[in-house]
Amino acid sequence: MPRIEIYSTPTCSFCKMSKEYFKSKNIEYSDYNVAEDAVRRQEMIEKTGAMSVPVIVIDGKTVIIGFNKSKINAALGIS
Repeated sequence: MPRIEIYSTPTCSFCKMSKEYFKSKNIEYSDYNVAEDAVRRQEMIEKTGAMSVPVIVIDGKTVIIGFNKSKINAALGIS
């Protein structure tokens, strides 16, 4: 199973949609609250150059900014 990391904030509706999508597919993920975790926030900025959430990282290689089902599915090889 691929390693999924989500950089998110508690008030972000697209972050919630991303997490619900992974749950609906029974895909485990690690969730980092960048509103409270300065280290993870800096890590996210270094990966993307931006402060936008969610940032979804798949296996440390694929970085998806925002909730984009088609990009997530393509990266995971699912439909």
